Amino acid sequence: MKMLKNFLSYLLMISAVLAFSSCSDDDDDDTTQTADGIIASQDDVDLVVDKLQGEITGDITLAASKSWILTGPLVVSAGGKLTIEAGTTIKATAGGTNVYIAVEKDAEIQAVGTASAPIKITSSASSPEAGDWGGLLLMGNATITGGQSAVTEVVDFIYGGSDDADDSGNIDYLILEYTGARINGEKEFNGLTLYGVGSGTSISNVAVFYGDDDAFEWFGGTVNISNALAINAKDDMFDWTQGWKGTATNLYGKRELGFDAVTADPRGLEGDGNLDGLTPSLTPQSNPTITNLTIVNNSTAADGMVDVVKIRRGSSATVTNANIIFSANTPAPGDFVDLTDSAGDAAGTTSVNISGTGANLNTGDNKPGANNGTITIPANANTGVANPGTLFSWTGYTAF
Repeated sequence: MKMLKNFLSYLLMISAVLAFSSCSDDDDDDTTQTADGIIASQDDVDLVVDKLQGEITGDITLAASKSWILTGPLVVSAGGKLTIEAGTTIKATAGGTNVYIAVEKDAEIQAVGTASAPIKITSSASSPEAGDWGGLLLMGNATITGGQSAVTEVVDFIYGGSDDADDSGNIDYLILEYTGARINGEKEFNGLTLYGVGSGTSISNVAVFYGDDDAFEWFGGTVNISNALAINAKDDMFDWTQGWKGTATNLYGKRELGFDAVTADPRGLEGDGNLDGLTPSLTPQSNPTITNLTIVNNSTAADGMVDVVKIRRGSSATVTNANIIFSANTPAPGDFVDLTDSAGDAAGTTSVNISGTGANLNTGDNKPGANNGTITIPANANTGVANPGTLFSWTGYTAF
């Protein structure tokens, strides 16, 4: 009996040791995460609703039920995926050039809103202004002039490659407000900037309000876009360079009465074949197709529009059904359509079919350039974007 009691005591002692060891192991596993600036999962300590910033390496969703505050750079790195739910609002702190959202090469964004629940990224300032934050940047693997890769003009991201069908994700029903923070006079963010983005990427129904620079800009690539609205951009409404070869359908840009804060050379449409005209002999040169374009200028600023359409530096383009509307008090632009530039004129294959109305607008003030691009002024006015009030009703903007 004594032997049995000793044996039972021994078993109890062993059990206690094992239990203590197990508890110690559990305690070791229950470590507290330390913030490291990398967002790897949905429960990562770095995913903070009122301090949204960092590098996304995992599959991350921003829920519409939360009030997101963008406080710094939010960068989706290669292999990462950012999903923004329909109806989500993200408010960016007025941090200038250090507050933006970027999607790197081989990363993905799914920002798919709906007409009844669009996604909005705006300023958090009580009195918001253009340039409060940077904007949205996408970098892809599609071709750019020279066929190599390049570095973005802001914050040094790599873009460009050889995959013209590259897929960076989907964007639909997205509003961007108060973008365009400036680094200096030559480098600035735009509302939506597309760097070497491929045709596998789907972009439609995007509105940019009050940008401090361009509303939309393409740097090479083959991405297509439809239903793009630009309201009160200080510089160009729609701008391309560095070999963009995509299509754009239903582009509507407007400068409102009283919006007089513009850059030195604002335009409705500006297109370059290559970056700054420095590589005219390299391929590809830009050659987009623009269908249904409306530019409205109600501003009375004396220098409110240098040119309505400026295509230059080796770019070709096919622009059809463009219509320009200037108010009775809007001053004449420098040129209606200008296909010339000191760094190279537009390609001879350029074709612009465009009409215009306005007391001071001279639709015959055109420059076809040394390569004799085609500028056609139809006898009957083009329609431009049809029924813009209906097409863009989802934005809440009604002053068409």
